[in-house]
Amino acid sequence: MSTLDLAHALNAAREAAAAAAEVLLHYWRRGVEVELKSDATPVTVADREAELAIRKVLQAALPGAAIYGEEFGHDGGNQDLLWLVDPLDGTKSFVRRTPFFSTQIALMQRGELVLGVSSAPIYGETMWASADSGAWFAGERVNVAATGEMAQAVISTGNIKSLTGDARWQAMGGLIRDCNRSRGYGDFCHYHLLARGSLDLVVESDLNILDVAALAVIVREAGGVFTDLDGHSPSLDTCSVLAGTPAIHAQALHRFSSSIARES
Repeated sequence: MSTLDLAHALNAAREAAAAAAEVLLHYWRRGVEVELKSDATPVTVADREAELAIRKVLQAALPGAAIYGEEFGHDGGNQDLLWLVDPLDGTKSFVRRTPFFSTQIALMQRGELVLGVSSAPIYGETMWASADSGAWFAGERVNVAATGEMAQAVISTGNIKSLTGDARWQAMGGLIRDCNRSRGYGDFCHYHLLARGSLDLVVESDLNILDVAALAVIVREAGGVFTDLDGHSPSLDTCSVLAGTPAIHAQALHRFSSSIARES
């Protein structure tokens, strides 16, 4: 994809996120009824209408690209270009009137994530990034911190329920013990904070690629490292995250890898 085409795709993703924001804010003000999907996770009319608004914009901008969305699945299309869409990441927060929800839109080209837009409409906060063009927030380029020592690091955790039964749980405890402080910002929030230098490591063990595809591009373009807990680059099969400044990510990955090796 040429630079001009990538810029066009990024503009479309930002426009789609803005269209979703209008839908989400409308239902945030009036409230919604909650349904349960087959996997017992909640879904609302806000999720569905926001995804339809996103799809309309993306299909017009890149009519040949495929779209894989949280609510309406995979529509086929050109497999070399695949939009990854979560119209309402944080539905559980949304229905409980907790403002930690967002819209996540990313574009994957031949298996590589090349752009991402993360929009948190309640906060009026949108971050975006594209390959080799940096990460941006409020019109300014952002970068991860230069933190190099665990004793100075701020760690944030999200969904880590499955990690409690993993060989790496003890290593997680060691990270919390040795870091400067730990928090649980969760959802889009801690990735935005990481990308703009406000914390140094994010750990999650229970998610899917639609939750974090856009955020992976943003963190990477901000100078950070974004992998799963095994150190693999993001893919459609991603279900965990280890994201951080280069030095802190490397130290955390070493601790997790060592705990697995000791267990085997």
